Amino acid sequence: MGFTIGGSRGISQIRPGSRRRARTAECTVVAEYTGLWGWDVAPGARAASGDCSCGAGDCASPGAHPLGFAPEVPAGATLDEVTRAWARVPGAALLLPVGRTFDILDVASPAGRRALVRLERMGLPLGPVTATPDGRCQFFVAPGAADELPQLLYRMGWDDADLDLHCLGPGAHITAPPSDHAGLGPVSWLRPPSLDTAAAPPEARLLLGTLAYVCHRS
Repeated sequence: MGFTIGGSRGISQIRPGSRRRARTAECTVVAEYTGLWGWDVAPGARAASGDCSCGAGDCASPGAHPLGFAPEVPAGATLDEVTRAWARVPGAALLLPVGRTFDILDVASPAGRRALVRLERMGLPLGPVTATPDGRCQFFVAPGAADELPQLLYRMGWDDADLDLHCLGPGAHITAPPSDHAGLGPVSWLRPPSLDTAAAPPEARLLLGTLAYVCHRS
């Protein structure tokens, strides 16, 4: 099974040089994720007008899931290895598997942005943070947070609060910048990865109190 965006008609209208530059930039970002930050990258589906490039008419997550036929590019892959792998899935979105190097604390964007300012002022350790086009902020935290979240919220007294705060763990994937998410637009970095935090994000408990408080106030 091949994979293109927009079908052959749309592709034919794009000049070959533009396609090559787009592929080169895409591969460079994937190689940064695998080689510099130590993350696996999964080629993902794209969406346009509500239709998913996977071809399934009843797709439950159009443009927001891995391509089942395409293998992941493993952490440590070089630019040459990435280029060979991505040549098989031109136009694929960049997805990051959750639950390996990091879990994700997911909150509504207004609360997440306010919490990020508070956390930075408090000088607390922070990992990468993304903003998605569907109005979410995603905080990278140490793996295991998804299992620990109920107990952490209980110990902090937030277990019975109605919070728009969720944790993604093993089996989940997030769309990585600068890829389009679900046909809604690109994901962006609010706080980009760094050598100190990409492979060792902070424990969820260090951020959770502030995130829960701001979510509750929101």
